[in-house]
Amino acid sequence: MARERSRLKPTEAELSLLNVLWKIGPSTVRQIHDAVSETQHTGYTTVLKILQIMHDKSLVTRDETNRAHVYSPANSEVFTQSSLLKDLAMKAFGGSTSKLVMRAIGDSTSKKEIEDIRQLLNKLEQQA
Repeated sequence: MARERSRLKPTEAELSLLNVLWKIGPSTVRQIHDAVSETQHTGYTTVLKILQIMHDKSLVTRDETNRAHVYSPANSEVFTQSSLLKDLAMKAFGGSTSKLVMRAIGDSTSKKEIEDIRQLLNKLEQQA
């Protein structure tokens, strides 16, 4: 089954590079490689190749006006997270968001996280 480019989900390696781009903004391959190298051993050419694949998959855009191409995420962090969560809910929880949330909360949640969740639920109730 062929998938549309806009529906392709990032791999773990691609998500790692997207996290860098969301954190530091539009960047060259060198800047992205430097940021990734702070936490993992990855070669420059590997980062370049992954970015090229991501560009082909429309996960990033590439500004080619300068000698060093500048990459930017094609979608926001929130959009990508929401898309991945919807996909996970469908695949692992039969489409049930509440089952996904209950599993996530039940596995390991700190008191601070519980308070943050409580505040979010209160806000959502007020909006309803």
